[in-house]
Amino acid sequence: MREETRAARQDQIEQAAYAVLEEKGYAATSMLAIAKRARASNETLYNWYGDKTGLFRALVMRNADTVRSLLEDSLASGAPPLETLRVLGPQLLTLLISPRAVQLNRAAAADPTGELGAVIAERGRESVAPLIGEVLVRAKAEGLIEFEEVGDAIGLYLDLLVGDLQIRRVIGRQPPLDEAAIAARAERALQRFLRLSRQ
Repeated sequence: MREETRAARQDQIEQAAYAVLEEKGYAATSMLAIAKRARASNETLYNWYGDKTGLFRALVMRNADTVRSLLEDSLASGAPPLETLRVLGPQLLTLLISPRAVQLNRAAAADPTGELGAVIAERGRESVAPLIGEVLVRAKAEGLIEFEEVGDAIGLYLDLLVGDLQIRRVIGRQPPLDEAAIAARAERALQRFLRLSRQ
């Protein structure tokens, strides 16, 4: 199968997975139901993703790809750490409150097995946070910020950026933010983080 054809089929399968997830919840979502919705063979899904956990792991990874790539590219190129944080903030916040992220988190909250929540943690925060940590360590090395424990610094930055916004989106108490509101919140979070990290 040609690469572009496979990419298009994967996109159809993943859209179908979100649709079935919304209708049935994670526990009741099956590979067969997703295959039928995508008009794909069950065998194709198992060949490409392994199992349901593998498919949803791929969804979470794809959801976080832009942010992870930005951090990896910035670290590889030696980009100024504060500029990396300035660009990262809006993209990370957009990711975390996106309709797909909200849908995945709602499904994880309703999943009695805890399986989807584990996948989200593994492929979401647990893969992105260490990269944020590397950016913060570079900022510290350049004398731009100060902290004792990198984990505390990561937590402070994410708390300022996200706070309870994601959970309020998940429970339906926060309407979507537009691009300007996201950019403004991300810049405020960065400035507060810098003030607190220079005290």
